[in-house]
Amino acid sequence: MKGLWLFLALLLVAVLLGLAAVSFSLVWTCYYREGLGWDGDAREFNWHPVLMVTGFIFIQGLAIIVYRLPWTWKCHKLLMKFIHAGLNSIAFALAVVSLRAVFDFHNAKNIANMYSLHSWIGLSAVILYGVQLLVGLAVFLLPFAPASVRAFVMPIHVYSGLFLFGSVIATALMGITEKLIFSLKIPGPRYQDFPDESLVVNTLGVILVLFGVFVLWMVTRPHWKRPAEQTSTPQQNMGRLDYDGEGLVMADESAVEANGEAAARKRNPILDEAAQRSTM
Repeated sequence: MKGLWLFLALLLVAVLLGLAAVSFSLVWTCYYREGLGWDGDAREFNWHPVLMVTGFIFIQGLAIIVYRLPWTWKCHKLLMKFIHAGLNSIAFALAVVSLRAVFDFHNAKNIANMYSLHSWIGLSAVILYGVQLLVGLAVFLLPFAPASVRAFVMPIHVYSGLFLFGSVIATALMGITEKLIFSLKIPGPRYQDFPDESLVVNTLGVILVLFGVFVLWMVTRPHWKRPAEQTSTPQQNMGRLDYDGEGLVMADESAVEANGEAAARKRNPILDEAAQRSTM
C-alpha cells in the first residue's frame, strides 16, 4: 500500500476525533444540560445530539473507510460488505431513535415539529440514508443484481454516500447552533456572552468538521482503494466486461489471445512448428 504510514496516521487521528466528538456531546448533555432520560422532557431530547454524533457521524464515518483498511484486504469481499452494511444499519437505527426523541419532546411540550431548516435537511438526510441503505443491500449484498446494474449503481452509491455524510455534518452544525441560541438566553448567560457551554459546543462543531475532512480525504485517495478481487480466469473473461466489486473492468484481451494461441499450439504440434519457423 502506497503511503501506508500516512494512512495509518490519518486513520488514528480520525478515530480519535470521532471519539472526542462523542465525548464532547456527552459532556454537553450530561454536564451543561439536564442529562439523559426517556420521559418526554429535555433529558429525552438530549439523546438526539448524542445519538446523531455517535451513529450518524462517527459510525457512518467508520462504515465509509472500512474498505480502505489494508489489513482487511485479504478478507473476502462479501465479509467486508456485511461489515459495511452492518455499520450503516447501526448508524441508521441510532438516527431513527434520535428522531423519535425529538418528536416525543416536541409533542410533550407542545412545540411545533419540522419548522426549521435544520429539521428539513435532517429528516431528508435520514430518509435518503434509509433509501441508500436499502438500495445498497439489494444491489450489492444480495446475489441477484446483474453486473451491469451494479456497475451503473456503484458511482451513484459512492457519490450519494459521501454527499449524505457531508450533509449530516452540516446539519449537525446547524442543530447544535440552534440549540445554543434557544438555550443560552436571558436570564442566564447568552450565547454571545461566550459562556463555557458555548466553548464546549463550538469545539464539538470544529471536531465534527475535522472528522469529516479526514474521512473524506482518506476515502477519496485512489492509491488507498481496496484492490479488486480476481475471481475468474482470462478464458472466462474473453470478449466481455467483468464486475470486480467496484465497477466494470474490461478483460485483458491480449492476455486471453496469448493464452488461447498457446493452448492451440499445445493441442496441434504442426501449428507450434509453423509458429516457431515464422519467428526464425
